[in-house]
Amino acid sequence: MLPSSQLFRLIYISWVLARHGLDDLILASHLFRPVRHLRLLMPWTWLNRRTARGERIRRSLEELGPIFVKFGQILSTRRDLLPDDIADELSSLQDHVPHFGGRQAIKIIEQAYGKSLDQVFEHFDIEPLASASIAQVHSARLFGGTEVVVKVLRPNILPVIRRDIGLMYVIADKIARYWSAGKNLRPVEVVAEFEKTILDELDLSREAANASQLRRNFLQSDKLYVPEVYWHLTRRQVMVMERIHGIPISNINALHKAGIDMQSLAENGVEIFFTQVFRDSFFHADMHPGNIFVANDGKYLAVDFGIMGSLNPTDQRYLAENFLAFFNRDYRRVAQLHIDSGWVDKTTRVDEFEAAIRTVCEPIFDKPLKEISFGHLLLRLFQTARRFDMEVQPQLVLLQKTLLNIEGLGRQLYPDLDLWKTAKPFLEKWMAGQIGPRALFRQLKDNVPLWAERMPKIPNMMFEVLEQAKQGKLSVELHSKQMDELRREIRKANQRTFAATVGGAFIISASVITALDNFQPTMLGNAPYLAWVLGGFGAAMILAAWPRR
Repeated sequence: MLPSSQLFRLIYISWVLARHGLDDLILASHLFRPVRHLRLLMPWTWLNRRTARGERIRRSLEELGPIFVKFGQILSTRRDLLPDDIADELSSLQDHVPHFGGRQAIKIIEQAYGKSLDQVFEHFDIEPLASASIAQVHSARLFGGTEVVVKVLRPNILPVIRRDIGLMYVIADKIARYWSAGKNLRPVEVVAEFEKTILDELDLSREAANASQLRRNFLQSDKLYVPEVYWHLTRRQVMVMERIHGIPISNINALHKAGIDMQSLAENGVEIFFTQVFRDSFFHADMHPGNIFVANDGKYLAVDFGIMGSLNPTDQRYLAENFLAFFNRDYRRVAQLHIDSGWVDKTTRVDEFEAAIRTVCEPIFDKPLKEISFGHLLLRLFQTARRFDMEVQPQLVLLQKTLLNIEGLGRQLYPDLDLWKTAKPFLEKWMAGQIGPRALFRQLKDNVPLWAERMPKIPNMMFEVLEQAKQGKLSVELHSKQMDELRREIRKANQRTFAATVGGAFIISASVITALDNFQPTMLGNAPYLAWVLGGFGAAMILAAWPRR
């Protein structure tokens, strides 16, 4: 049973969905099936009939408020799940959230610091620079004249998020049960992914840590600048960063007036992305135009580090090899890489998967290379792989979404951008660094401290193992009666083998001694006697080792 607050909110959500022609989601429920024909009497049924479904969904989310808008934004990245028309419409969702009062922001800041605002900042602008669903940003100045931006969480945002996410789970469950396409969309898992993402964004110290890591990675770069975090002023609810000044990257006219080389700017954006992914395995996963500025010298300036992505070494390696195999049209290699990486089940037939990939990719490669989209290529691959039960990893979805943003942005800056021409040398150089003498030397260098730590322990460990073997204590403990019997039989067999081997050695030695004595009788003295003794011992040991049945 839902609490009354959630119940009223659910009724309101149902009303909004119905008004925008999405009442199928409500009336498909077993509770409303007896009266679902009444929808024909509703005026919005006829008014919304000509409106595209993607637009109706977008309008519903905008009316339901900032948390649902945020959900739609993140949902738009799951193009492996959504039809293209819905994903395209959701990608246009923007945070049109009214700012909360400056006095409230000051109260939150003072509670976080435990002191008055004028003890922290020389100046604080009560009017926000920007406002979003989770937080809003104010400009300020530290004592000494340093300009900063102060990001403040919205007041009482956590209960609102928990309430709306709880309702999203209810709605997702209904969609999965009663909507024909619901199971393929896996709505409950999508909501769970959204919950994790948005709860992470509520901790501004986490975002600050992301910014610090990215800044450290590009500290010596002439292509990207990341503002400095002021850690002594950063808390869970408040983050203070260096203020940057640049041209919004979406303002193409201003970039031209500033004399920015648009081709270099577009190509540098691609290089920055691949550097983050393959060199650092840590990439900005929310690189839409609102988060990117350009300095007068053409350097990128990044802000908003709430969503970051990361790839493990295996994903990095297979992703790079996949890109290279794709553009060499080696579909067999692509299929095998997916199976080897574990992205697709090991039992998948390589030839079937190869044929499916070829069907998807050949029409794409019919275009000039400069018109081919890496992001859409990954998207089509994910959609194809789903037929072979591929579970798309969240980090790969973030990567594909970011790649689409980079491509769209790059071609907006420079329409003739050839992404493959820019990316291929980088990928080949990276792959060369993963294979061959340089990679081997790097791995040896990385492992030297570990080996230096463990080497002194190895003689003692070897001595202990040998002692246990000598005393017959080196064994695997098994509890099954049958396994105990099998172990005894193996031990007996090993003993028989050892006895037979030694017996054979004695007989061979006796033969050699006899041969030498025949060749030179005085060499070994009582050679015949010694040969008979050794031969007798050898024969006795072989007879003792002979299995009895």
